[in-house]
Amino acid sequence: MIKKDEIAYLLLRLTLGANIFLHGFSRLIGDHAAFAAYMDKQMHNAPLPGFLVHLVGVVLPWCEGTVGLLMILGLWTSLALIAGSLLMLTLQIGTCLAQNWDVAGAQLIYVLLYFILLTYCERNRWSVDRWWETHRR
Repeated sequence: MIKKDEIAYLLLRLTLGANIFLHGFSRLIGDHAAFAAYMDKQMHNAPLPGFLVHLVGVVLPWCEGTVGLLMILGLWTSLALIAGSLLMLTLQIGTCLAQNWDVAGAQLIYVLLYFILLTYCERNRWSVDRWWETHRR
């Protein structure tokens, strides 16, 4: 029987996964160097070494794409949600150090969504994880 809470979980997981995946994918197929330069500019007030900001700008799209794709598939979902949460923690630290409070506030929505999905992971019925779990027996 299909349960509404499992469908709700699926839809939230797919929506957040698509959002995060497309953040990374669009930056990778677009002008990746321009995105890294944008990050450098946004973080110019942060007391962080320039090489570290640039490194995050280069690596971030790959991390977003990977986390988002795993969430869409429901593959290693708990690990993907933890990785996404840690990614948001990293972004929060940088954004707060740059004193970009509007962006920091908006990022907290993502943090909350990761929290909800991780908290209710037992509702992750419609996923590769669950399929593997039921077909390994």
